[in-house]
Order: sequence, then C-alpha cells, then structure tokens
Amino acid sequence: MSQPPSSEHSYDPATPEHTVEDLHVQDPPTRLSGIMRQLGPGLIIASAIVGSGELIATTKTGAQAGLSLLWLIFFGCLIKVFVQVELGRFTISEGQTSLAALNSVPGPRFRINWIVWFWFAMMLTSMAQLGGIVGGVGQAAAIAMPITGDYAEVVKAPSEKQVKWYLEYKEYLEMEDPTQSRFHGLPPVHKDRAEFGMEYLESRFEKLRSEEFEIDAIIASVEAGEKLQDPNTIDDRVWALVITIFTAALLYLSRYNLIQTVSMVLVVSFTLITIGNVVSLQATENFSVSFSELMSGLAFKLPEPIGGINPLTTAIATFGIIGVGASELISYPYWCQEKGYAKFTGPRQQTDAWSNRAKGWLRVMRYDAFNSMVIYTVATMAFYFMGATVLFRQGLDPDGMRMVSTLSTAYVPIFGDYARWLFLIGAIAVLYSTFLVANASNARMWSDFFRLTKLIKLDTEEKFLKSVSIMSVVLPCISFCVFASRVNPVTTILVAGMMQSIMLPMIGFGALYFRFKRTDRRLLPGRLWDLFLICSFLGLLITGLWGLYSKLSEWGLF
Repeated sequence: MSQPPSSEHSYDPATPEHTVEDLHVQDPPTRLSGIMRQLGPGLIIASAIVGSGELIATTKTGAQAGLSLLWLIFFGCLIKVFVQVELGRFTISEGQTSLAALNSVPGPRFRINWIVWFWFAMMLTSMAQLGGIVGGVGQAAAIAMPITGDYAEVVKAPSEKQVKWYLEYKEYLEMEDPTQSRFHGLPPVHKDRAEFGMEYLESRFEKLRSEEFEIDAIIASVEAGEKLQDPNTIDDRVWALVITIFTAALLYLSRYNLIQTVSMVLVVSFTLITIGNVVSLQATENFSVSFSELMSGLAFKLPEPIGGINPLTTAIATFGIIGVGASELISYPYWCQEKGYAKFTGPRQQTDAWSNRAKGWLRVMRYDAFNSMVIYTVATMAFYFMGATVLFRQGLDPDGMRMVSTLSTAYVPIFGDYARWLFLIGAIAVLYSTFLVANASNARMWSDFFRLTKLIKLDTEEKFLKSVSIMSVVLPCISFCVFASRVNPVTTILVAGMMQSIMLPMIGFGALYFRFKRTDRRLLPGRLWDLFLICSFLGLLITGLWGLYSKLSEWGLF
C-alpha cells in the first residue's frame, strides 16, 4: 500500500527547505509548445549515452556479431524508459535525490543501503570507463591535430588482432575442406565475408607497402606467434590532458543551462551525420542490408563465438550502457531537479493544487524521457548498423589504441577519404559530450553519496554546491590518470557496462518498491503502465543475472 500523502518535505541538496513562495512554484505547461520548451534533462542524458554506449560499445558489438543481435540492441533501448520515468515520478513526488530514495529500499544496511553500496562499486568502474572516453577524445584529436605525429604514425600499422584475422581468412580460403576452419558456419556470410575481409586487408597492406612500411615483417611476426607491442605515444596523452583541464574548468564555472546546450548541439550534429551514413550504405553493393538479413537480426537468437571472441559477452556489457544505463537512470532525477520539475511542483501537500501541479510536471517529465528515448534509440540503431555492416564484413574490431581509427573506417564507403576527418570531428564532439555530462552527473551523485554516508557534512545547499564544484575538478583528473596508465579504453568501457548490467535489476527493484509502496496515491499510473514497468524489471533482471553468470563462468566459478 502506498504511504499516505504528507506535508513533510525533507532536506534535499537540490531542493532545500524553503517556503512555497521561495521555491518558485509554477504551474506546468499544458500546450505542446510549452512542454517542448521545458524539455532538457533527457537531452543531457542522451548526450551521456551516445558517446560510450552507442559510438563505442554498440559499434563494437555489431563488428563482432553482425546483425544477429539487432533485437537485443533495440530491446535494450526501449525497456529501460519505464524505470527511468518511475524514478523521476518519485523525485517529483518526494523531492528526494535518486541515492536518497534508493537508500530507503528494504534490505541489508551498513550505514547505507545495499543498493547504494553496489552503486559505489559501479561508480569506481565508471571512473575507469571515463578514462576510456577521454582517451578516445585524445586519440581522435591526436589524429586530426597531431603535435609530434607519433600517435598518428603508430595507428597506421594494423593491430595484432587485425593481422590474425588476415591470416585466418587466408587459411579459410585456401583450405580444401573449409568446414575444418573455425570460420566455417559464421553468420551472416561465410566465404563471402572471408573474401571481402581479405580484399579490404590486402588493399590496406598494399598501401602500407607503397609507403615503405614494413608490413610483411609484422605479418611474419604474428604468424610466428610473436606478440605485437604498441609503443607509448605522447600526442593522445597530451590532448587527453588538455581536454581534462578544459572540462574541469568548464564544469567548475558552469551550471545546468550551459551543459544542456553544449550536449544537445554536439550530439544532434554527429547523430544526424551517422544516420545519413547508414541510409546511404543501402545504395552500396557491399554494405547494404537485405530485408531477410534485417528480419534475421530481429529474430530472438544468439550468435556463436567468432574467432575466440564471444559477442554475447560484449552484447551483455553493451546492454548495460545502451539506452539509459544504470548510471544514467540514477542521474536522470538529479537533472530533473536542476531543470526545476520538483522545485516547480513544490513540497508535497494534501491539496488539490499540489496534486494537479505534480501531475502536470509528471506529464512534462514523461515527454522528456520518451523524447530522449527516441533520440538514443535512433542513434543506437544507426551505430549498430555501421558496426554490423562495414566493420563486421571487413573483419574489423575496434580495440585498444586503434579504437578511434578503426571506428572511422565505417564512414569510408560513403564519404571516402573525407570520412576520416568527418568522423574525427564527430567523434571528438560526441565523446566529449559524454565526458562532460558524465562528470557533471557524477559530481552530483558523489556529493550526494558523501552526504548520505556523512563522510562530509553537506547539510546546506551552499555546501552541497561547493562539493559539486570540487568533484567537477577531481573526477576528470582521476579519469585522465586512468587513461595515462595505458589501460585498454574499450576494456574499461565494457567492464563498466558489465557492472551497470548487474545493477540494472537492483534499480528496477527500487522502481517497483517506489511504485507500489512509496509513491503518493494521487500520482499512481494505470495498470497498463504497471505491466510495462514489471516487464521492464524482468528484462533488467534476466540481463543482470545473465551478465553475472557469464562473468563468473569466465572466471571459472561455474
């Protein structure tokens, strides 16, 4: 049973105790034009999503699995919005932050709730993930605007993985009985894919030979079983450091409106280019997708491991990031508060005026959430198609220090040699928007965590905002240190994605608890919404359990 309405409105860092007049209570817009002007938190969240989840993890999943996991990508985008809205509903109703709300969910406690402790563990990996993101920005900038030129020179050479693909394709095509090759029977193409991948790699290797690059020596080394070592480079680190300093300064000085504007411009521009690229691919012979291939990708089936790589493991990690990831689900109510949805509603009261305002701002929030869902779903599908067509059919897999240079290959069939520059500009924009927004969100969540654990006394709005400013400087610097340590940027992103996958059902459980036990009865949704919410939770639960099982199996515990 829902708790009865109350006039109490406990202190929250984003909405401190004041009178109704002080809180600038406003009636919600009723016309569509007015509602559209009040959108914004969802756009911020979408910009945080597109950089790591869509551009990197989703494209990598497509490169490994082809179109066979299209259904999972589409499902992953749609399923989480119901939990997102439910968290927003509770924030508007109670005026509490996400972590404060989750801290009230039943379960074991040690100073704070078990869900909040897992959030803490997830956020540690998230800082590593942002190290991968700022590394991606540094890579793109180092190619577009080289300082010493060392990074741009190194990534001309193929990676060890690419050379192995070349040798395995060659072996497959030369075998009298190709059924003995591990490449036999792979979806969606078999011999055709091997031939196409060989054609691409051979043309690339030939170009390197014309530039007097010792490509044959590299191939011979890999064939002999030697491990290729990538040298340390300077340019990508210098650019990552510049981006880090700029971001820390920007976040320290800026507030909501600037973050919303920058995020929207950066993400929308690159997403439109990507969608145009995907549409144009249909006019090519080698990269178009037939109707039968599309339907096959929407069938509920799982791909087989490819060349020792299990694309399902990558897909499960990707599921935790695509659409609204666990981190974005928790951070969304913070942005709703800064936009003013909870403040305009005012402290909860047993009056018709309050309930009418709350229902109106809930309507605005739903528009905002579903609008962002459309944006990131379209972007996600576009990135996945590029990975599943261009990269998969050429046998490419973005990884390590060649992450950005490999991703840029997906644009070459349409835009030619200009693709690299077009992609680099777009990659800098979209990856940077993720780095900016994620650090801004994390600064607010970490400050709230310190408040809940009483590690720092943040009992006034002024103290809370000061903590946010300090964390806005500290967190980007930590991310840069992670990248400077030379961890694989793709690995950090996928590990963080796996942690987010495991946390998703916990957040879903919290959303169900708020809906059926805590939400004001006057704001409860209908039965159809409850059905979608329960289905959303079940989907998150299955994915989280599968991700945990896969990881434990990988460690040999199952």
